[in-house]
Amino acid sequence: MTHPTDIQTIGTALYFLPVTNRIPLKFGREVVTGVTCARAWMRVRDRQGQVSEGWGETPLSATWVWPSTLSFQDRENALKLFSVQLAEAWAQFDVAGHPLEVGHAFQTDVLPGLWREFNSQRGESVEPMPWLAALVCCSAFDLALHDAFGRSVKRPVYHTYGGNFMSRDLAHFITPASDTRIDFRNKFPEDFMVEPKSTKLPVWHLVGGLDPLEPEEVDRTVSDDGYPATLAAWIERDGLNCLKIKLRGDDQPWDLDRILRVARIAAAHEVDWLTIDFNCMVLNPDYVNAILDELLTDHPRVYGKILYVEQPFPYELERHRIDVHSVAARKPLFMDESAHAWEQVALGRDLGWTGVALKTCKTQTGALLSACWAKAHGMQLMVQDLTNPMLAMIPHVQLAAHVGTIMGVESNAMQFYPDASLPEAQVHPGLFQRREGVLDLASISGSGFGYRLDEIKRRLPEAEIVCGDLAGRGGIPGNG
Repeated sequence: MTHPTDIQTIGTALYFLPVTNRIPLKFGREVVTGVTCARAWMRVRDRQGQVSEGWGETPLSATWVWPSTLSFQDRENALKLFSVQLAEAWAQFDVAGHPLEVGHAFQTDVLPGLWREFNSQRGESVEPMPWLAALVCCSAFDLALHDAFGRSVKRPVYHTYGGNFMSRDLAHFITPASDTRIDFRNKFPEDFMVEPKSTKLPVWHLVGGLDPLEPEEVDRTVSDDGYPATLAAWIERDGLNCLKIKLRGDDQPWDLDRILRVARIAAAHEVDWLTIDFNCMVLNPDYVNAILDELLTDHPRVYGKILYVEQPFPYELERHRIDVHSVAARKPLFMDESAHAWEQVALGRDLGWTGVALKTCKTQTGALLSACWAKAHGMQLMVQDLTNPMLAMIPHVQLAAHVGTIMGVESNAMQFYPDASLPEAQVHPGLFQRREGVLDLASISGSGFGYRLDEIKRRLPEAEIVCGDLAGRGGIPGNG
């Protein structure tokens, strides 16, 4: 079965946009001071010959996708090089269909081979690039594919995930757990999405490991840049009601003290919700259980504010098959880095995880399939940030609005590099400013992801690579 609206990629372009942090972000054992965003442009043609274009963007966050002793620059350079190779591969990909079908086919039939070949070319003596990194590089193109389809059929992206546009139901892509009677036949992503009742989403603020909590901790080089310097100042300015606390995962006294210090500030400002993120650093559930049990016994109000626990354990689930039922018995336990695809979500469920933190940086296609599998099996959802600036913010918040999360969405680009998104903020002020504890999605409109790109006055750098059929419609995008 085919549809006249089916699309095939005919051209791509790739841009690199460097972004510098206003303050450093502690991530695991590393400190992040900047990132390069990959912005992908894609041209597609439908079965009737109509040509359309779409955009996608993802931060190439080497510290998140590739924990390593290799230098940050070595890892980021590898991600950029692989992204260039992906631009060529996507331009040559000849599969036609709905973007979920095309995206799944690329990730199944093309991406694994490209990834293995890339690592082979790097040599046996060089640390291989992880699969998660390959997905992040691919995600900018996958997002552009979904955007292009929405623009081709002149509908918002989330109005295209049903049988009127898709030739294959979910049973073609995902398989239910054997201990259930779940059936994905004749089911489509739209059956697991929600239509947002409001344009406003509760927003989570990230309390990084280096973030100053008290005035005496403030680095004077950034204290006068016009943005809040302390946690209390952020809460007061943005009306925050949800705080995500980054922990070390290998220093129990420090982690407990950090939770309590943040909790005291939260209580003083009537903040209702906390979550704790161990960033894959924990190897034994007893580490997390001991912290939670001490909070329950000695600080029950703090314990009650913790809505869920995020990814304490190494993300390679196949290698680290840790039984986490004891942690999940205390608090909802959400996979993040581990949830590469629905298969890892299924394995996580077997090991005791109860929720999934989705990210568009693992591809829109993968996020949708993981969301459908998780919701069908009674798992809770959250949508977590990769410190998404600029265009990357818009699909990120759209995913949160449509999958139905445990509590809003995380968004912290305005903390770490707010000036990076000033052109986009002129068109979407509610997305790049957190006010009264929410993000406002009301400015998103039109087909595709609703970027309103023609109104955003951003001058792009020269494309790193341009591939494929560029005939018609003025060639590659301009720099307007």
